[in-house]
Amino acid sequence: QLQLVESGGGLVQPAGSLRLSCEASGFTLDEYVVAWFRQAPGKEREGVSCITTSGIMTHYVDSVQGRFTISRDNTKNTVSLQMDSLKPEDTAVYYCAALHGQSNPRGTWWEWAYDYWGQGTQVTVSS
Repeated sequence: QLQLVESGGGLVQPAGSLRLSCEASGFTLDEYVVAWFRQAPGKEREGVSCITTSGIMTHYVDSVQGRFTISRDNTKNTVSLQMDSLKPEDTAVYYCAALHGQSNPRGTWWEWAYDYWGQGTQVTVSS
């Protein structure tokens, strides 16, 4: 079974932290570019962060730069998103997506056609 599963979401107060994990089953995640997306009610899906297959290069949307950190743990076949200094506007369903590293898509990473998507995990930032 080839799938991605997100975990770690929940309810947190403003300025709090959460760590999301994206675990791959049936394939090796370090062969894939991995991105985190989020979708808030009534809003379009937004690319949050992306990490290359090597883990050396990372990208973040401006609104989370300096607050979120994406990383890989290849021994666990996971990619994590550490979310610090959370704000109410971070509230959304967060999804991870994976694209095989041998793909050569055009355009920006948040517009790529990813091979696999997780089911999403809810993050709610509220007092």
